[in-house]
Parts: sequence; structure tokens; C-alpha cells
Amino acid sequence: MSPNQLPEPLDFFDLCKLPGAQEHHRAFQASLRRFVSQEITPHAHEWDEAGEVPRDLFRKAAAIGLQGLSYPEEYGGTPCDHLTGMIAAVELARCGAGGINASLRSHTIMVQPVLLGGSEEVRRKVLPKLFAGEAIGALGITEPSGGSDVAQLTTRATRCEGGWRLNGGKIFITSGMRADFYVIAARTGGPGGSGVSVFLVERDSPGFTRQPLKKMGWWASDTAALHFDEVFIPEGHLLGTENQGFSIVMNNFNAERLGMAAGALGYAQVCVEEALAWARERKTFGQTLISHQVVRHKLVRMIDEILPLQSHLAVLAQRLDAGEKPVGEISLVKAYAGRVMRDCADTAVQILGGSGFMRGGRVERIYREVKVMMIGGGAEEILNELAARKLGLV
Repeated sequence: MSPNQLPEPLDFFDLCKLPGAQEHHRAFQASLRRFVSQEITPHAHEWDEAGEVPRDLFRKAAAIGLQGLSYPEEYGGTPCDHLTGMIAAVELARCGAGGINASLRSHTIMVQPVLLGGSEEVRRKVLPKLFAGEAIGALGITEPSGGSDVAQLTTRATRCEGGWRLNGGKIFITSGMRADFYVIAARTGGPGGSGVSVFLVERDSPGFTRQPLKKMGWWASDTAALHFDEVFIPEGHLLGTENQGFSIVMNNFNAERLGMAAGALGYAQVCVEEALAWARERKTFGQTLISHQVVRHKLVRMIDEILPLQSHLAVLAQRLDAGEKPVGEISLVKAYAGRVMRDCADTAVQILGGSGFMRGGRVERIYREVKVMMIGGGAEEILNELAARKLGLV
């Protein structure tokens, strides 16, 4: 199979066959599947090696409604249910290049703070450009001294005439080099979560510099360390209330974790489809690989891990649409999804053998991108502890 050809999708992975799926879900899936097949997959290896995706892709994605998916129409968005969001994550994963998806969708982890805490002027300034693919957004939470422990962040914003002065740094920031708008968490008060605020920072602000970082995977997504040296932030760019940003940040994590779990589901499915296509073509000892029981059982084991993940995500989507906030379950499903993706990627490389180890293929990229899916949005250890607390175990 050519690297630019997508494997045949398997019917039992089809989210549009889940209870509750409607015609508009199927239409969206078909549209996005064509988009990925035509506009992303043929270029995935090239963009991965280049370390970035062209800005034109953002505008093309916006044209099919992807960039504004799930956001209010008044700012150029397209409201939708959570099943539609799951379909988007899974279909984007079919290109097998997490860096492209992370870059294209990096604004999705910074939009909610703008919607929740931004003034109408700030919303009108930022959101329509993001949803039209004319601008790129980034979120800056993680610092060199700590990641998931948001309450201990040290980047500080101090009051000055007309606004704030920001000093400190962030690290591992997706779209950190190319973003036009950044949502940054900084300390404005005393220790702990009660002293954290959230701000909008623009890329050309004096004193704001960026340093590119090289990674194991997600090559097509630029990642950077951010540095703030007396960066002036206008008063109106405070998102929400001073010293009340911690809850905004933590609520934002839920959507990020759910999105990453759905993406991991998609990548795991690609691993099965790639491995199955290879097993049906590749011959050893005069037989195709699929003729060997041990290979068939490996494929079945992968499917056996994926289907419960799919079902769990579908139930969570329904609960979220009903207004629930199952934080503990979201934490668990994100951690589980990372393990499923890891197991499926490992098995797929084993089935593909030497071909699975060669750069340029989906399975190889997915294999080296597993770890970022198990770390980003909260490492498994953090998520397990959060789940234990939210589920009332302690």
C-alpha cells in the first residue's frame, strides 16, 4: 500500500453506527474524510519532515467548518454535539500524523478561556480570525519547573499603569512559534491556585520571544519555549477575574483530555487498519500473514481494546451533551486511550516488521507519537489521582 493511500475503514469502528448518530453526523464524516484524504494524507510525510504545515491548510479546514467546530455562530463558529467532535478527532487521525492535527487544532485548547473570560471586544478580535483559519492560537500553561501542577506556576504578572507586566516562561507550547494569539496563565496573587490569572498575549508584544524545540514526534507541529521579559498586557486582556483563573484552566483541561482520548482512538484504529491491510498482502512461508493464527489473534486483541474505548467515549459524549461534568471519568478515559494507542501501535509495528520501522508510514509516526498522547493534557499518574479524588475514593 502506498503511504499516500488510506487503509480501508472497518465498519465496526464507524462512529456513525453508534446509537444516536444521525444523518448530519454521516454527512460531516464524509466531508471530513474527503478533506483528510485529499488535502492532508498526500502531504503528511513532507510536512512532518519540514516541521510545519502551510498556513493555507488552516483556511481550507475553516472552509469545511472544522476550525470553528463546536463554537458559537456569532463568532463564526459551528455549534455541534460531542459525537461530532469525536468524529472530527477520529477522522483527522486517519492521516496518521499527530503533529499536523496538533498544529491545525491548537486553537481549540485556548478558545474556551477567551469565550469564558474575554470581553466582547477581545472575543471579536480573536475568535473570528481563528475560526476563519486566518490566525493560529496557542495555550501557555506548562513551565520548566512543572506541568500538571498548575497551582505552583511561577510566571508572574504585576500591575502597572494601564495593565500588567508579564515576566517568566513557558515550555512545550504547541504552535508556540507560529501562533498569533496566546492564552497565558500567570501568578497575580499569593501562592496556590487562588493566585492565578489568565491573559491574552499577542505574538508581536515587545519583550515576548520564542525558542523552537525539537521533539520525538509531532514533528509537523512547531513546539516552543516562550519567554516574557516585561511584556505589557493591556487591562482588557485579563480573561475573567483577577486571581480567579485557576478554575478556567482546570475546566479547559477536560475538553483537551476528551479530545486527546478521541484522537488516540483514531490512531489506534489506523494501526489496526494498516496492520490488517499489510497482513492480507504480505506472504511468509508461502502464506499471507493473515493466514497465521498468531497474527489474526494479535489483530483481534487490538480490536478488543479499541471497542470498549469507543463505547466509553460515546457514553461520555452523551453525558456531556446532557450537561454533566464527569471529570473523573474523563481523566480515566484519557489515560486508558493512551494505553490502547500504545498497545496498538506496538503490535502494528510488530506485524509490519521492517516496513513498520521505516519513516514515511503512518504506523511508524504513530509509534513514536504515543508518548506525547500519554503525557499531554496530564500524565497518567496525575489523571489517576484526579480520578480517585473525583470518584470519591479519598
